[in-house]
Amino acid sequence: MEAGGPDVARASAPPSSEGGLKAFWLGTERVLAQLARFALWVSGAGLTLMTVIIFWQVFSRYLLNSSPSWTESFSVLLMGWFIFLGAAVGVRERTHLGFDVLLYFLPASAKAVLRSISDVVVLAFGFGMIVYGVQLARLTWNTVMPSLELPGGVGFLPVVLGGALVCLFSLERLAGRFAGLPVDADQYATGEEDL
Repeated sequence: MEAGGPDVARASAPPSSEGGLKAFWLGTERVLAQLARFALWVSGAGLTLMTVIIFWQVFSRYLLNSSPSWTESFSVLLMGWFIFLGAAVGVRERTHLGFDVLLYFLPASAKAVLRSISDVVVLAFGFGMIVYGVQLARLTWNTVMPSLELPGGVGFLPVVLGGALVCLFSLERLAGRFAGLPVDADQYATGEEDL
């Protein structure tokens, strides 16, 4: 018998590519989950700040008879951030509305195909957000938001960032599904996804 026995030989063997892929996937999923959590916190903070600003605008208009000029523009700017970041997180968490009735009647392989088609459409939409958001930001960058003294293109930055996150989260799910990982296992409690 060799020194160390068969357990040592098995332990020193290189990990299988399947194990390495799964480890890479879990690490990537962890990073993207943190990114989604950060985007959700920024979105929530923007919504809270917008609520405070609108309250201040109403309070100052009706009780102090002097409404600040910056509150409306700043609220609209914040609204863009929390809408597009929140929508990107919704893509990752699969919380957007969908027409899923057909999925309940299809076998698991057909469900995966339809979900992949859906993810490709969402990916294309996110890419469009990036392309047209950048174009709009470039076209309006030399203008100035009068009450905020910011370049006009700043208002389109959340579209670009939201589109980038939508693409990233769609690619995450597509790559996981292509690698055979259970990216849809928790989506429907039918038990078929575990087969």
